[in-house]
Parts: sequence; structure tokens; C-alpha cells
Amino acid sequence: MTVIENLEMGAFVKKNNNTKADIENIFDLFPALKDKRKQKAGVLSTGEQQMLAMGRALMQRPKLLLADEPSLGLSPAYVDIIFEKLIEINKAGTSVLLVEQNACMALEIAHRGYVFKIGSIFMEDTGTNLLKSEEVKRAFLGG
Repeated sequence: MTVIENLEMGAFVKKNNNTKADIENIFDLFPALKDKRKQKAGVLSTGEQQMLAMGRALMQRPKLLLADEPSLGLSPAYVDIIFEKLIEINKAGTSVLLVEQNACMALEIAHRGYVFKIGSIFMEDTGTNLLKSEEVKRAFLGG
């Protein structure tokens, strides 16, 4: 499917008819997709595919966006873009639940963080406090 078809698919079960406006909002958020609207999603770069997946999910106007390892396999430049977009999405009113192995970057943007160890919550606090924690640094951040 093309970029446009993917976005339209994301709006398939939506109750309102503002699909065109919602697509334009996604293109405002992810301008790299706008010029590629007629391209097949399979030929996009990995970073662009991640943007498209997020855009497709946002077509539903969710209250909560679940982001599972959004930086996996991306170049450093795309990792930065994806994290910037997660911040923008959150500032626009959508809560974001982020699961990410790039702990430093995730904690830098997190309002609240939970550190898991062997399947259970090891620590929880603000992202800033967890980044400063000597225990977290030793155990998980290589400090």
C-alpha cells in the first residue's frame, strides 16, 4: 500500500469524516512523508516507515499512543527525529507510553519512568530522577 493508503487505513474505523484534514495534520507532523504520499510504504527508509506507522496510529486521534521500541534499527538522525516527534505528540495532548531500550534517551523525555528488572518493577520515579540515580546508572546505563 502507498503512504496515503496506509494513513487512510488508519482512519478506517474512525467515526468522523475529517480524514483529509487528519492526513494533512500527519503530513505537518511528518513532512518527509508528504512528498512520498504516492510511494509504496515498503520502499520507504526504516525511519520513514516508523513515521508512517506512528502517523497511521495517530489517524484515530488516540488519547494514548503506545510506542514499542520506536528507535529500533534507525539511524541516529532518525532516532532524534522520532523522539522529537514523540515530544510533539505528547505536547499536543496525546499521552505516550514508551517502551525503549535506549534508556538514556527515553528517560530524558519521560515525565515518569519505570525500570524493570527480571520481569518486575525495580524502580520508578520521574525520568530526570532516574537518570540521576547512581543505582540505575550502575545497573542499566553502564555508569
